[in-house]
Amino acid sequence: MTPKTFKNLVWAYWKKEGRHTLPWRETTDPYQILVSEVMLQQTQVERVIPLYRAFLLSFPTVEALAKAPLSNVLIRWQGLGYNRRAQRLHEAAKAVVLQHQGVFPDTAEALERLPGIGPYTAHAVAAFAYNKDGIFIETNIRTAVTHHFFPNELLVSDAQIREILEKVYPQGQAREWYAALMDYGAYLKRSGVRLNAKAQGYTKQTTFKGSAREVRGAIIRALSKGPLTKTQLNKIFPLERRKQLEQQLQILEQEKLIVRKGTRFTLGS
Repeated sequence: MTPKTFKNLVWAYWKKEGRHTLPWRETTDPYQILVSEVMLQQTQVERVIPLYRAFLLSFPTVEALAKAPLSNVLIRWQGLGYNRRAQRLHEAAKAVVLQHQGVFPDTAEALERLPGIGPYTAHAVAAFAYNKDGIFIETNIRTAVTHHFFPNELLVSDAQIREILEKVYPQGQAREWYAALMDYGAYLKRSGVRLNAKAQGYTKQTTFKGSAREVRGAIIRALSKGPLTKTQLNKIFPLERRKQLEQQLQILEQEKLIVRKGTRFTLGS
């Protein structure tokens, strides 16, 4: 596979089969794109779409999100899991309002200085909102590059993938290129290509059933309906998982996702 052939392949797929009507593809608003990027982390597109639309109805602007209590944000986040993502998004929104007068930074470097925003998310927002050139990697991109350029290698580093991306990158077309590349990688996955395990930068998602994530999600979901005592929360899981629940209550409290008020727990404010 040559860089030119690869580019032609990706562009051809995008022209014919690209997901052009995804709601976050129809905007260049950095706030809306940030919301989509945070939601899409480890969550399938089909699941995100209705929750993304509902979230923006509740918090249509970065100012609306920044001034909302965390408890409201966590309630609107239900169905997405990984509630710390909602907390980080909330913190980033507050920083944009307080430190940047509600105007998003327009470079990946400046975006990454916002609380809770990592390199990938910063570069993705810069590309999709501002069409800023840059190289970044996510799961679908890894799949596309590994499948075509490293089919016989057992372990592919992000440095190797980045080197290929630099060779195929079309200057000045960040927004369209990354949308096309991600869609093509997603298509390969749907077709049965599973190569991320070969990538050094890939981290496999742990099984949900029986995990700490399951317990954390259940606690947040229960508290979204109102304050509860520890005794009431203990009823969520059977006795053999009581220790796990106790551990996650402590961690969630340390993370300020929940707050203890007297004998009751509530969502963080």
